[in-house]
Formats: sequence, structure tokens, C-alpha cells
Amino acid sequence: MATYYKIARPDGWDFFTGKSINYREALATGQPVSPASSGTPKLCSPTVLHASLDANQCFAGGKVPCSLYRVSGKSIVSDCEKHGFTQLQILEELDPVTHFKWRYTEAANLTNPLMISPAAVDTTVLDLLGQWASIVRASVRASVRDNVWGSVRDNVWDSVWYSVWASVWARVRASVRASVRASVGANVWGSVRASVRDNVWGSVWYSVWDSVWAYLGWIFAPVVPEWRDSYFLQSSVDLWHLGLVPSFAGNKWRLHGHADARILWEGTP
Repeated sequence: MATYYKIARPDGWDFFTGKSINYREALATGQPVSPASSGTPKLCSPTVLHASLDANQCFAGGKVPCSLYRVSGKSIVSDCEKHGFTQLQILEELDPVTHFKWRYTEAANLTNPLMISPAAVDTTVLDLLGQWASIVRASVRASVRDNVWGSVRDNVWDSVWYSVWASVWARVRASVRASVRASVGANVWGSVRASVRDNVWGSVWYSVWDSVWAYLGWIFAPVVPEWRDSYFLQSSVDLWHLGLVPSFAGNKWRLHGHADARILWEGTP
């Protein structure tokens, strides 16, 4: 009988309800598990349990962080990503940190640069900012977002990407954007006309967005062949992990840090 992969919540409970099946306990008892509802087996319904041939395909119904299991059963229904079962035998629990080849640990414990103490702005930091500024200028016609999204999409299942993206959206992106926007508003907007304010914020917003995409791409860099040895957006990731978020407005760059995204440096790197 073929073996498959199944993910559940970190405590072993199913993602669907969080209280129907504990896969870690089922492994300990050796008893097979079955869906809570009867009826004609149908994917994406409580009439089947879901598992996939590739662990990366499991995230269509789950998210990071998770626990991971190798299971066996008879597939009743299936599509391109998942199989449906009326009974599963839990064979072993696997470590997501070592099983997934992308940076699972980072995806499960996302770095919010505004929640860590920022590094001092020295020559090393300004060199990183200069590298990042050069990349952004070179990417005006081929955006960082499109470059990252296209490369990652070719090498991982969409469900993995969307699971990690949802985590970044909820835990990092929103707070970074809001804090940087408030900081720019306090320091810039009050002294310019409304039309100029809109233009300034548009530039700031897109530059911050580029940093978010660079960070997302780095999480998946180990599974993108052309990025394994050298990630082309590493300068932005290094700034991110130093607690510094770069933004660009008009003709100058800024570095933001701390929870309020205060401006720590501005000028031309």
C-alpha cells in the first residue's frame, strides 16, 4: 500500500476542526483513524481524510507551523494535490525542520524587523543599503515581486507559498507597512501638499513591499536552483534581520527601526 504525508496542528490535532482527530495520539495507540462524517467520499469535505504523496502538497488544508506524519491508506478520491481516504494508518511522525528543504524554521518563527533592536547604522549597513538600492533601480521594469513570485512558483507547490504568505501577511507585513507609513507621515507628510504626499507614500510603499517580497523569497531560496548558492536579494534580507527596513521616497533612502518604525537614517547610500 502506498504511503502518503499528512500535516496537522503542532499539537497533533487536525487542522479542519482542531478537535476531531489527534494524529500523534493515533500513532501512539496504533489505531487507524477515520473521518467524522459518512456519505459519498468527496474531497474538501468531512467525508474523507486528506493526505498527499508530496509533503509540500499538504498545505492546501493546513499552514505553518505544523506537525508532519507519514501515513498509509487506500485512496478513494484524488486531485492533483491531495487524496481522500476513509481510513488512515499513522506510520511515523517526521520533523518538519529537517524534512522540508525550504526554511521551515523561519516560516514558523517569522522575523518582524520592527520587533527586534536595530543595528547601528554603520558602513556595513550602508553598504548593504547601497547594494539593495542598486537592485531596486535595476528592477524597475522587472519588479522584485514578479521575480520572486515566478521563481518560487516554479519550484514549490502554490499551497506552500500561500500558507507562508498568509503568515507573513498576518504577522509581519501589516505591522511593517502600518508602522513605516505612520513614521513617514509624522516626518514627511505634514510639510508637503496632498498630491505630493500621495506620490511620496506610493514610492515608500512600493519600496517597503519590495523588502517583504525579498524576505519571502529568501525563505524558499534553498529550493530554487539558481538561488541556492547566492540569493540575489540577500542585502535586503540582511537588513531585515538587522532590524532595519529601507524605504525610498523621491530622491532619498531611509532606514526605519523599532516598533514605531522611526527614521534612523536618511540620505543617499
